[in-house]
Amino acid sequence: MAEAATEIAKKMEEEEETPVTVAPTKKVEATSKPAEEEVKKTETSSLLGKLEAYVEIKASAEKFHHMFTAKPHHVSKVSPGNIQGYGEAKVAKERIEEVDPETNLISFRVIEGDLLKEYKSFLATIQVAPKHGGTGSIVHWHFEYEKISEEVAHPETLLQLWVEMSKEIDEHLLSEE
Repeated sequence: MAEAATEIAKKMEEEEETPVTVAPTKKVEATSKPAEEEVKKTETSSLLGKLEAYVEIKASAEKFHHMFTAKPHHVSKVSPGNIQGYGEAKVAKERIEEVDPETNLISFRVIEGDLLKEYKSFLATIQVAPKHGGTGSIVHWHFEYEKISEEVAHPETLLQLWVEMSKEIDEHLLSEE
């Protein structure tokens, strides 16, 4: 028995592990160029992926960031059609991974719920930057995920949901002024 364990340990030491490199969170700097709502998909393997979207809003970066850090319970009230009425009901429990008030960044990791039936891991990052040379801000959504199998679709529809919610949150923040 001990010989078998020693043999397995030797084989494990001989096998090289393939390191997984995750790109650091990119800080967003808005430019004077008009922002388009675009979705970029990047895959590092067939199961690992990243999606990004940029949304131009009229509200300040600080107010938008404040909605997610201080009033997350208001998001479902501001965007009930997207939160409570979007297709099949799904539940996700998230843990806040990072909050940076200086750069208006917040990251959430899904730790329980329906999303983990399709993804081994799912991290959503929101960073909001003021537009240079004008009013308003640019919201940068960034998803990093690992699918459980090849059959699982990329989460473009989920990202589109958050893009739509960003617009509704923007309208709500502007109506409060």
